[in-house]
Amino acid sequence: MTTAVVHAARLLRWGRILASHGALREIEASPLAPPMLRRVARIARIGTGAPKVPDYAGAFAALGPAAIKLGQALATRPDFIGMAAAADLARLQDALPPVAFARVEKTLDAEFGAPWSSLFTSIDPVSVGAASIAQVHRAVTTDGRDVAVKILRPDIETDVARAIDTYEWAAARLERQGGEFGRLRPRAIIASFKAWTLAELDLRREAASASELKAAMAAEPDFVVPGIDWARTTRRVLTIDWIDGVKLSDRAAVDALDVDRRALAGTMVRSFLRQAIADGFFHADMHQGNLFILPGVGGHPARIGVIDFGIMGRLDRRARVYLAEILYGLLTGNYHRVAEIHFEAGYVPPHHDIGEFATALRAVGEPIRGLAARDISIANLLDGLFAITRSFDMAVQPHLLLLQKTMVMVEGVALTLDPDVNMWEVAEPFVREWMKGELGPLSRGADALVLGMRALSQLPRVFRQLVARVPIEGAAPAGPQLPELDVPELAVRARLMPGWWLGLPLVAVGIAIGVAAKAFF
Repeated sequence: MTTAVVHAARLLRWGRILASHGALREIEASPLAPPMLRRVARIARIGTGAPKVPDYAGAFAALGPAAIKLGQALATRPDFIGMAAAADLARLQDALPPVAFARVEKTLDAEFGAPWSSLFTSIDPVSVGAASIAQVHRAVTTDGRDVAVKILRPDIETDVARAIDTYEWAAARLERQGGEFGRLRPRAIIASFKAWTLAELDLRREAASASELKAAMAAEPDFVVPGIDWARTTRRVLTIDWIDGVKLSDRAAVDALDVDRRALAGTMVRSFLRQAIADGFFHADMHQGNLFILPGVGGHPARIGVIDFGIMGRLDRRARVYLAEILYGLLTGNYHRVAEIHFEAGYVPPHHDIGEFATALRAVGEPIRGLAARDISIANLLDGLFAITRSFDMAVQPHLLLLQKTMVMVEGVALTLDPDVNMWEVAEPFVREWMKGELGPLSRGADALVLGMRALSQLPRVFRQLVARVPIEGAAPAGPQLPELDVPELAVRARLMPGWWLGLPLVAVGIAIGVAAKAFF
């Protein structure tokens, strides 16, 4: 077990590097930071010649692979680190010099339990991309297919585990400070970061994510997810179909293409909405370096291709219903309904006034309604939203922040394709149709039926609890209490669905059965 002294020593060393890049100046000046933390930040900067304009991306890059991944995670939390820091970290390049191919060969042979040449005709020794966690080589399989082979860096698991251990230790102590740190939940930030980083360190997980996304996106044929070669995929090696297209980050090459850019922008927005709202499973790293334009062939239009499935987001159905209602409320200007949803979901503490919250939302939403994306300042929009979360004591929802970050990415990509794209106009019909299907009478009835069956299945345990709590004269003392009935979802869905009462007949039947069978429990 790592001692507090070791954690503190690591933090001091890292703090000195951050300070040398000016990355602690915000902490020095922030009235929300604990006084002791501000003093430590000032001391760490002494003698470093730190620039007046902080270089956050450079600082995290200097700290190494684990810190690069942490910097990417923090870029999704401008509420926690500030808009300037988040914007700068957004340019953080997840890139390092590649490992020599001789070392990579050892990993390949060890993972496959045989020389890699038994599975591949050739592997280009020059990496086509080297990131903090892994590097990628182009290859040809023994059956003649072009593939990309992703291989973990040697010893990366140990390095990341050591860093995360200290991040968790520091986050726990920050959260104990309470106040703003308690509301922003730094431990949840590190927990999310840990979850997606550990997933990236098992390339089978990334393969499974790509496979799941490919199946879900069958409804969007113009959004291409490459297939997985499972026979050539292990924990440390991922083999995936080669995407032969023009990378969106290559602006000159994209401009030279003869493609319908407006249609491609619409594909980007619709594919993201389908992932986030319809399926609840979305690619959370859709920056231009991970996206390609695949030129049309045989009369078919150009398509969008995506790679790198290490960072994925997931929303359960309840969160997606709330999200769709919130989006639709903002699209239609129904701010009171949006406010109601926030209160129903428990995002806003009940002691606040729902009307005041609706007015605060209107102040943010009205200035951007009807504007093209190029005319909307994302920085101002997010700043307004974060001001609302502070004013109304809203606990931060990490999964929604990841979604928000991804939405900003998608909007940025769509803008590079079509400067006149309007995210709201593209989103409104999709969200409206999804809500019609998900929240219509048939869907509500089906949900009510499922909830009724769940309630029915819980009844025997409820009656056992009741019998256990009724004192019987002359009986021995009661044994350990059975767990409390946990049906929060039933209450939540009851608020969501006006038709929840359709399940009551099942509950009545269940009660009758339970009473008749009570003696057997």
